[in-house]
Amino acid sequence: MTRISEAHYVSGYVLRLRFSDGLKGEVDLTSELDGEIFEPLRHPTVFRSFRVHPELHTVVWPNGADFAPEFLRERVRVNA
Repeated sequence: MTRISEAHYVSGYVLRLRFSDGLKGEVDLTSELDGEIFEPLRHPTVFRSFRVHPELHTVVWPNGADFAPEFLRERVRVNA
């Protein structure tokens, strides 16, 4: 099961993630912030208000927005 164990803000709409299996990298969510639930995240302060949910094991925002950890893992860029 894919789980996120850590998430940190990098810049813009980029998060640095660590998955429970040790994979680390960055995900740029710029092109994913469409639709009613995600558009509020375009405001920088709102975007930076994410946290790792202790039960869902993914990043979530106060407005209820979240991305499945599998979705994020598919888009992660591993840092060399």
